[in-house]
Amino acid sequence: MNELTVVAHIHTDFKTKFGIPRQSGLVEGLIGRIVFTPPYRNVEALRGLDGFSHIWLLWDFSQAHREDGRWSPTVRPPRLGGNRRMGVWATRSPFRPNHIGLSSVRISRIIPDSPQGPVIEVEGADLMDGTPIYDIKPYLPFTDCHPDARGGFAEAQNQSLKPLNVEWQPHSADEMDTATREIVARLLAADPRPHYQHDAQRIYAMEYGEWTIRFCVLADTLTVVACERN
Repeated sequence: MNELTVVAHIHTDFKTKFGIPRQSGLVEGLIGRIVFTPPYRNVEALRGLDGFSHIWLLWDFSQAHREDGRWSPTVRPPRLGGNRRMGVWATRSPFRPNHIGLSSVRISRIIPDSPQGPVIEVEGADLMDGTPIYDIKPYLPFTDCHPDARGGFAEAQNQSLKPLNVEWQPHSADEMDTATREIVARLLAADPRPHYQHDAQRIYAMEYGEWTIRFCVLADTLTVVACERN
């Protein structure tokens, strides 16, 4: 059996796992750049891709590898508060026998002749900066879209969750540009906290791009207390 080969890496504004959307496409405006590794920097491999609006990314949960190689048949999904177990095949947990992730993203533009070779710019990626990409496949709406599909416990839990109200303390984001502030507000409204943490006194810190955003949450309101340049 051949080993998987890393064909590219994606570059995003998420330097750490905390704050990354829990699924692709949940937060609009997030930009990622797919840069191919040298053996795959061939523009011919992208021929015809400009006719598609979305692609599937198959990637490596590179920060979730276990040195001992062990795996568990059940995991604790964060959406269930981290205290209920579900079968690993019923979740998208990174802790699985093969650490393969799957994301659907929108193609923003294709740059055929960048200094790094051909680059695919995408929107809606839920990947940390530098994540290895194993494969790229076109999204086919006539087969990949199933309007009558059921979402199991994930759908039921998602329907019960409402976006947080995001408030900004005076002068907390004076130096942040408007576009970045809008994206940060969307990320925060989705509640980046682990679902088992509800300490109203705690100040959380989320990194996004060149910023560290500090916030606290009381009931359904998230308050940004400071935005600091890294």
